[in-house]
Amino acid sequence: MAPPVVMALAGNPNSGKTSLFNALTGAHQHVGNYPGVTVEKKQGRAFCEDRRVEVIDLPGAYSLTAYSLEERVARDFLINERPQVVVDVVDAANLERNLYLAVQFMELGVPVVIALNMIDVAEHRGLKIDVAKLSARLGVPVAPTVARSSQGMEDLLRAVVAEADLNRPWKPKRISYGRDLDNALERMVGLIEADGWAGEKYPARWLALKVLEGDSQIRDLLAEERPELASRLFDLAAEVEKHLAKTLDETPEGLIADYRYGFIASVTKEAVGHKLEKRLHTSDKIDRVLLNRLAGPVFLLLVLYLVYQVTFSVSAPPVAWLEAFFGWLGGVVESGLPDGPVKSLLVSGIIDGVGGVLGFVPLIAIMFFAIAILEDSGYMARIAFIMDRVLRVFGLHGSSVLSLIVSGGIAGGCAVPGVLSARTLRDPKERLATIMVAPMMNCGAKLPVYAMLIAAFFARYEALMFFLLTLIAWLMALIASWVLRHSVLKGQSTPFVMELPPYRPPTLKGLLIHTWERTWAYIKKAGTVILAISILMWAMMSFPGLPAERQAAFQARLAGADRAGAARIEAERAQAQLANSWAGRAGRALTSLTRPLGFDWRVNVALVGGFAAKEVVLSTLATAHSVGQAERDQEASLSSRLIREPGWNPLTAFTLIIFVMIYAPCLVTLAVIRKEAGLGWAGFALAHNTLFAYVLALLVHQAGLGLGLGG
Repeated sequence: MAPPVVMALAGNPNSGKTSLFNALTGAHQHVGNYPGVTVEKKQGRAFCEDRRVEVIDLPGAYSLTAYSLEERVARDFLINERPQVVVDVVDAANLERNLYLAVQFMELGVPVVIALNMIDVAEHRGLKIDVAKLSARLGVPVAPTVARSSQGMEDLLRAVVAEADLNRPWKPKRISYGRDLDNALERMVGLIEADGWAGEKYPARWLALKVLEGDSQIRDLLAEERPELASRLFDLAAEVEKHLAKTLDETPEGLIADYRYGFIASVTKEAVGHKLEKRLHTSDKIDRVLLNRLAGPVFLLLVLYLVYQVTFSVSAPPVAWLEAFFGWLGGVVESGLPDGPVKSLLVSGIIDGVGGVLGFVPLIAIMFFAIAILEDSGYMARIAFIMDRVLRVFGLHGSSVLSLIVSGGIAGGCAVPGVLSARTLRDPKERLATIMVAPMMNCGAKLPVYAMLIAAFFARYEALMFFLLTLIAWLMALIASWVLRHSVLKGQSTPFVMELPPYRPPTLKGLLIHTWERTWAYIKKAGTVILAISILMWAMMSFPGLPAERQAAFQARLAGADRAGAARIEAERAQAQLANSWAGRAGRALTSLTRPLGFDWRVNVALVGGFAAKEVVLSTLATAHSVGQAERDQEASLSSRLIREPGWNPLTAFTLIIFVMIYAPCLVTLAVIRKEAGLGWAGFALAHNTLFAYVLALLVHQAGLGLGLGG
């Protein structure tokens, strides 16, 4: 005979839980107390055909955060006794409020069956609930019931037995709580998992959430059993609480509740039809327009274009000032030092290399400010909701939208958190497809490269070009994902639920803090990683120098030359020395591959440097075109130098932009891909993205030549 099923019955007070317990167990019930407390413990048994179901009626609770003794008792029973199934009794007429507890059960990881009680009352109030869709969106079985008349009890018990027989391991559901809290949760989960204390009893992410929510019982338990771990977790919680107070005037607990209700709202938006006369909330009214199938995408495109238009209009003067400053600084250093390696290092390696990246700080900062407005207002989640409709066609999961946006889907993101955020995808094939295409987005490292090339060759259409590049990045990522999902990663797409937090007006203080945090991270990278790589690339472009006999030949030519002739000979010598350097040799070795793309050997050197970090493409180009100059033009930015450079034209610039957009992820991103998906997939990302970039750039360049655009 099959063993009995142990089922816990939970739900909000007044959800009909007691009526359902009585309907299930009838006379087969008894009452006692939970050990050590006065809270009543009701137990009974029910039968599904010949299968016995032991039913434990948990105290009514609104939450799994221990606000009351009853809630603490209910949670302790779940964690310590681990019943096979929890049946959450939900008032169908008050679905959004009642599902809050169900979401917390799912975040704990316990197998859940929803008893959709008082379904008759909901229908009487004009609510039409699609039970199948509700079940699919939540990812748990849902059984409609009317407890007071015992309707639906057999279907509920069958669902309970079926769920118990699956013997699923506890698998906590992951909900995104916004960039700030998600980053804090990742750091806290890493500390908890490294400590190894929680084991299988407490899911690490659930513990981290309880700490952020200020759950006194969990905090006390941590402080008692793991004081060192507790101290580090509490410090992180205090840090994020202070950050949220500054930026959003919100607490972690309040923000978590907002996002949970946002998740629930997105579920009910699709699964529940309301009476037409029901009064909509403000966010719902706005969403009727912004999420409309026709108006929504049009509004999104207008917002994106406006972001780029404002960014370039406002940033143009400060970018020009910074370029002039670094040009002046280089001239001062050049005129004040004697010729030699030190002067070359300072001028070409550091000032031109790092200065070329720092010159675009105003543009990056204004872009980050615009992105912060979209995030803090709640519209970024709506962008993801709109894009989900498109992604499904190309085999990606709706949650992939968040990963792609974080990676730079609007512009200015980073592929590292984008790859990490793909953890929320349950299906391994959808997760891998997302990881492979996330680095194709226009991250903050690529923006300075785009900005420099656009300023040189498309100066009249800067905002339009950035807008088009955003669309191209999405299009290429979607094409790549479609190919992957129909070849090496075949499989069906799984259902998707998007959290839609309520709209809120951003605070100026919050916007400035978010902008400064991201801009400072960009500046620090320029002053550390980019500086180190710029010096390395300068050394590779400066040594070993020309052989003695060639140096002597140039000296002999200079001896009898006039001023104009001497300048020409010095330029030839500088170019010859650059071509003979280690970097020059490597670049020239690749020319047979890149010549069809219109790239010369100096571009090849920059692209090789870009494997480390994409900003290095810009700094290396600046260094290469500085090292190769016999006389420095203090007023000339890299953009103006490229305009005068033979072989450079709008087609070459656009081809390079496309190649930089798609080719190999940077080293840090590859390291994260290796950690998340394995060494084989990291190698696949390196080869796949670079090959895709090469083919695409080749098609663009050759098509442009065919149309006569290469002049």
